[in-house]
Amino acid sequence: MGGSSGQLSGPDLSQGIALSELKDGAPLLGHTGGEGVVVVRSGSEVFAVGASCSHYGGPLADGIVANGTIRCPWHHARFDLRTGNAVGAPALNPVPCFEVEQENGTVRVRRKREAARPVKPSVAPSSVVIVGAGAAGAACAEMLRREGYEGPVTLVGAEEPGPVDRPNLSKDYLAGNAPEEWIPLRNADFYRELNIELVVKDPVATLDTAAKKLRLTSGRELTYDALLLATGAEPVKLSIDGAGLPHVRMLRTLEDSRAIISRAAQSKRAVVIGSSFIGLEAAASLRQRGLEVTVVGPDAVPLGRVLGEEVGRFIRQVHESKGVAFRLGVTPVRIDAQQVVLSDGSALPAELVVVGIGVRPRTALAEAAGLKVDRGILVDEHLRASAPGIWAAGDVARYPADGRTVRIEHWVVAERQGQAAARAMLGKGAPFQEVPFFWSMHFDVGIGYVGHAEKWDMLAVHGSLEARDACVVYREAGRIRALATIGRDRLSLAAEAAMERGDERALEALVAGATT
Repeated sequence: MGGSSGQLSGPDLSQGIALSELKDGAPLLGHTGGEGVVVVRSGSEVFAVGASCSHYGGPLADGIVANGTIRCPWHHARFDLRTGNAVGAPALNPVPCFEVEQENGTVRVRRKREAARPVKPSVAPSSVVIVGAGAAGAACAEMLRREGYEGPVTLVGAEEPGPVDRPNLSKDYLAGNAPEEWIPLRNADFYRELNIELVVKDPVATLDTAAKKLRLTSGRELTYDALLLATGAEPVKLSIDGAGLPHVRMLRTLEDSRAIISRAAQSKRAVVIGSSFIGLEAAASLRQRGLEVTVVGPDAVPLGRVLGEEVGRFIRQVHESKGVAFRLGVTPVRIDAQQVVLSDGSALPAELVVVGIGVRPRTALAEAAGLKVDRGILVDEHLRASAPGIWAAGDVARYPADGRTVRIEHWVVAERQGQAAARAMLGKGAPFQEVPFFWSMHFDVGIGYVGHAEKWDMLAVHGSLEARDACVVYREAGRIRALATIGRDRLSLAAEAAMERGDERALEALVAGATT
């Protein structure tokens, strides 16, 4: 997704508007000094922040106001209305914050405010090491500095170039719609300016929790007072003949995406093994590059187990309308140089094979160190692991949520957990209770999903999937566990806010409104 158009809309806020024009809690779009601005009234106070989300440029005026924040309708980033700070991922950068003047019932937006200097925390570890430079690790490192921590921070990543915008690797970048310079989340200069040491291509080999010491593959040793394990997940590998051939690729890292793009330039036909989100997004991206694409999967309906069969059939139709073919209910048994042989004896020609059959949490380091592990690193409500001074976050963490213990493989959840772990290290942590959110793109159809429904006993589609205006409600024992939306971004935001508050009555009212 690109940024905003840059065209100015609404009133010139430097000239002023009547206070009566501002409805409490309703964003109003205007501009000042040639820059888009959103103003928000909250009781007797009025706030003004930049109009474009710092993540992908989403229009904040189309979002909602909740709990002192304004929230982006595209990917649910949150910004503090008083400071402009990005307080909820996926946005990491603040938006501008402006001075507001009220006089005789008129509101005027004045100059930008200077960013406040972070306040040094009263609790501070002597040093912090972060293992894993993905979403959670990168977000943790930045949050430590934003919260005023001045001690040593070392961010250890397994591969170059360090933190990248991983969701884009299967979406716009793979499709050829986003340049590579958009992919790194931060560059080396950014970390140098924050005095964060970034270590890449030298992963951690061992962890000694008693000595609070790590040894890297190179032999270098790192000591820590606080440690975040954000080792993420790794793709499940195919175990069939031909899985190691050079034209067979998985998709997890920037190097993987580069290799697929390079091979796609020499190919006419691709087979995607796996009808998961990553597989379908890769299929859409390769189709946009002009390849003939066939998706192979064992399920009868793609995404049926996650989104339900009706939604899965709709997503399949979207792909088929763009020329993607499906071979479902079968599995690959062998890959040759020019074809993929399937379990029903048929074969699909392919010069490129992309494998997306799921991921597993990287727990080997934690297990070897004696931490408690059960399908992920077990943590408490503050994301603390079973040894002193250690936290875990992201795809590898299994944490308590809503009476269950869950491990969630969502980019936004990972970033927010990294931010929460940083605050916890500094004695500022509250229990991690963020509502899970993810988004997925299928050509021009975007799906937003809030909540977490590992299972459900009732599913209802409100609106029209075909018209791309729908809300899908997942219930378990009568209770709403999750919502998926297409074309209803504000509803998705409002549902997330209701779930945060634990306000089931408000959530039910939103769903009731979605049926009309």
